Amino acid sequence: MKKFALISVSDKRNIVEFAQTLNQYNYQILATGNTARLLLENKIDCIEISDYTSFPEIFSGRVKTLNPKIFGGILMRRDNSNDIEQAEQNNILPIDIICVNLYPFPQVVGRTDIGLDEKIENIDIGGPSLIRASAKNYNYVSVLTNHEQYDGFLEELKSGGVSLKTRKRLAYDAFSYTSYYDTLIANFFEKEFNEPKTHIRLNYKASFPLRYGENPHQNAFLFGEFENYFEVLHGKELSYNNIVDLTAAVELVNDLDKNACAIIKHTNPCGAALGKDIFDAYERALSCDPVSAFGGIVAFNEEVDERTAEKLNEIFLEIICAPSYSEKALELLITKKNRRLIKIKKNSETGQLQVKSVPGGLLVQEKDNSKLDDSILKYVTERKCTDDEIKNLKFAWVVCKHTKSNAIIYVKDLKAIGVGAGQMSRVDSAKIAASKAAQFGHDLRGSVAASDAFFPFADGLLEIVLHGAAAVIQPGGSVRDDEVIKAADEKNISMIFTGIRNFKH
Repeated sequence: MKKFALISVSDKRNIVEFAQTLNQYNYQILATGNTARLLLENKIDCIEISDYTSFPEIFSGRVKTLNPKIFGGILMRRDNSNDIEQAEQNNILPIDIICVNLYPFPQVVGRTDIGLDEKIENIDIGGPSLIRASAKNYNYVSVLTNHEQYDGFLEELKSGGVSLKTRKRLAYDAFSYTSYYDTLIANFFEKEFNEPKTHIRLNYKASFPLRYGENPHQNAFLFGEFENYFEVLHGKELSYNNIVDLTAAVELVNDLDKNACAIIKHTNPCGAALGKDIFDAYERALSCDPVSAFGGIVAFNEEVDERTAEKLNEIFLEIICAPSYSEKALELLITKKNRRLIKIKKNSETGQLQVKSVPGGLLVQEKDNSKLDDSILKYVTERKCTDDEIKNLKFAWVVCKHTKSNAIIYVKDLKAIGVGAGQMSRVDSAKIAASKAAQFGHDLRGSVAASDAFFPFADGLLEIVLHGAAAVIQPGGSVRDDEVIKAADEKNISMIFTGIRNFKH
């Protein structure tokens, strides 16, 4: 008895070979327009859907497979006497294999060179319906949605038949595929039509499992398209903590001007600087806290050259990340077999959402894309900042933005020289940052300081001044701002309010 398989694919990779094998195993192939033409051109016997249903494709192909003869053949239960009787009455034959993939909406949704109407035309309707019907009836139907499934499926078919276990797995893959597809469409419509966000739709493909999470007893996985943003050029596989720290390092360095270097340890900067070149930037960043830099993540926003590579090789670093490397620099850096070398392929989008799980749901927020603009700066003290202090304050503000709260950063000559991060008290952060500076021989006299949030009392400001800072940048907004400003004036330092708080939890 002739068996039926339906093929309708936008992605035609390996479909000719797949169809040839089905023919060999006595499957009569039903196919839609372009797929049918391709198969016939390759001398593969097939019946076009419109000939099988006695109903033409209409509306420029918008309606092809949406027909009871097709969906009845997919959804009929082969062991149900009522279904069998109705199938016979309506001349419906069972279709046992469905091979369908969808219009390329995922490939066109982000394009700026085509209009809304063309994007809408790339939303598949019949395809998802075929896939969902087939997956629902997995007891009798095999549904394939990806060319990578073909070989394994055919091997099992050749060995005597496709198992229920395999059909269940294919059904799971099918519903995952349509869910991913529908998520892209819903998110697109939400943004395109400026609809309020009523749902958070997260649907990322599994990339690969990680060795473990933050700790060895925690499982961890990477989902999405990480490889679109970073390329691993050399070294061991990345861990969960590596990826978290790598992201923190790149986000900081990309917020800085050219010839910048950032060194990260446990998501906090233990060094950051601008330099006359990348080598200079790295030396200056390293000087902030060379002890903590050991085993850290180093990120650059310019190409790494040979001279810098030689310097990088002097200590153990977990990861080095840059947009590019000179040929000689790569030769030098790959001599350390366990260290990872990462190439930044592109920067993350500004519209990204940050998601954190909580009991019963998710916390979702926009990424902190705040920038300093001269128009928002408020000079609140009698002593005004010098031009040099303003440049250093702006640099300190960026580093502080990327440091765990409560954060205090001391800066001099466009490099961080003291970092106080993640303390319960802002006063303690100021003390720790000053202690770190003293430990590595940095003179805080004449430095500037940044705070990620306002000073609730004058004590935090006074602690900073005690160690020699001459200018401070902070958001302002405390009910005791007047008290803090008065303390700054009494100590003859300058202070700027930004109006922007940068908590980082």
